[in-house]
Amino acid sequence: MQRALVTGAASGIGRAIAARLEADSAAVLAVDLEPDPDGPGEPFEADLTTREGNRAAVDTAIERFGGLDGVVANAGIQHVAPVEEFPEDKWDQLIALLLTSPFLLAKYAWGALREAEDARFIVIASAHAVVASPFKAGYVAAKHGVLGLVKTLALEGADDGVLTSAVCPGFVRTPLVEAQVADQARTHGVPEERVLEDVILAPHAVKRLIEPEEVAEVVAFMGGPGGRSFSGAAVPMDLGWSAR
Repeated sequence: MQRALVTGAASGIGRAIAARLEADSAAVLAVDLEPDPDGPGEPFEADLTTREGNRAAVDTAIERFGGLDGVVANAGIQHVAPVEEFPEDKWDQLIALLLTSPFLLAKYAWGALREAEDARFIVIASAHAVVASPFKAGYVAAKHGVLGLVKTLALEGADDGVLTSAVCPGFVRTPLVEAQVADQARTHGVPEERVLEDVILAPHAVKRLIEPEEVAEVVAFMGGPGGRSFSGAAVPMDLGWSAR
């Protein structure tokens, strides 16, 4: 990917992906609700829970770079609560950002990707695209849904040279995971200092957090020559979680 759009690029996984692609000489539009002017890539502010935000991000990338070779849909949020207490506005927000935004990015970018020589559409989908956890109704539903979108886009892009896949990491050392600690402690009834070991890392066969740079390495591979055989794939990097 020589011209890429990366969402959620101000921190965590998205920042690591933007930095890795830029290090590989790609021009990167680093899209975020609160972009970091000192971060990797060219910062661009957009609210990806809206149609206007997604269209503006795609249009800006195409305008600045003269085309688009790749999209990495990474932006994410989380909310942890039992279903009967799950706020309906949080459900709407999760679906909008985790499922509708990748659809809109694909819809608006498809023409440019079709014109590229070796296009990629990559979604950071999480292990929660293939397994579930309690108290995460919105997140798990959206991630399962986005995997269906990935499979559909892979079929639609096959004749046009647009390869679409999902990268499915387990728990990654990011602000998103760190922000869950208090809610996880409350919903599971454990002290905050026990959340990492007793809740977050419990499904991992290998008991550690994944580093954002590890996810970026997989995305760089998927977006490069080595990834030309992958489309419609859900690529697990979950330290044995989904082996259970």
